[in-house]
Amino acid sequence: MTSMPALPSRSPSHVGIRYEVPRSRPDWTLPEEPVPESVLHHQVLVLLEQLLLAWVARAGISAQVAHNLAVRWDEAHPKVGLDPDLCVIAPRPPEGDELTSLCTWKAGHAVPRLAIEVVSATHPYKDYAIAPEKYAACGVEELWVFDAKLEGPMNAGGPHRLQIWQREGDELVRVYAGEGPARSPVLGAWVFAVSEGTRLRIAEDEAGTRWWLTAEEEARLRARAEAEAREAERGAKEAALARVAVEAEAREAERAAKDAARARVAELEAELLRRGG
Repeated sequence: MTSMPALPSRSPSHVGIRYEVPRSRPDWTLPEEPVPESVLHHQVLVLLEQLLLAWVARAGISAQVAHNLAVRWDEAHPKVGLDPDLCVIAPRPPEGDELTSLCTWKAGHAVPRLAIEVVSATHPYKDYAIAPEKYAACGVEELWVFDAKLEGPMNAGGPHRLQIWQREGDELVRVYAGEGPARSPVLGAWVFAVSEGTRLRIAEDEAGTRWWLTAEEEARLRARAEAEAREAERGAKEAALARVAVEAEAREAERAAKDAARARVAELEAELLRRGG
């Protein structure tokens, strides 16, 4: 994966937060059972996962996109960890799709470069306050917190539709909080809240003119482009055939005119002969 580009300059609306957190705490143990997801929560993550998978394929990089994967970083306390709603791990761990838990002290188990949390209506404080501390401790490079329904607590600086946290040395700093778009240095792209703020999409540019597509969207776009090309080719062939038919009719008309002219000349010559005779 390419090195991280320079961080964007901060506008007055950006808020930086810096404070120390421990490497692990007893209450940071991973839950025994998965937390249920709402339909909206699931749909947000499905779209983002498909966009990131398509990006990995296009870029040809060694990376894995994982959903609700256990991430552990303290070998002395292996039950301490977190399970990002979505994360990008690069390079790809040796287990590939067989990976069941990312343990960053193991060979080939890199800390996620990007983690994404979608705020849950039942646990909004967790994503606003607890999640950044845990991601700071585990060493993640970039964190997105997306609050589609603005359900986060006001006493934690919210609610904000989109937060971007980035690592600066040993610290994880919030560099953006607002409606978006916001730049992701890890992806080298811009993050947008779309569909009235209920979905996240990614674009190459801040203006949102070059959107990232999922593999399915790319396939549909290719199919449509191929169908349009076939239709254009068919139209060109029909136009060419029409031109040939018009040219043939013109030649036939010209031949008929010449035949008529010759016939008239013959008639006039015959008339002259009769009169001369």
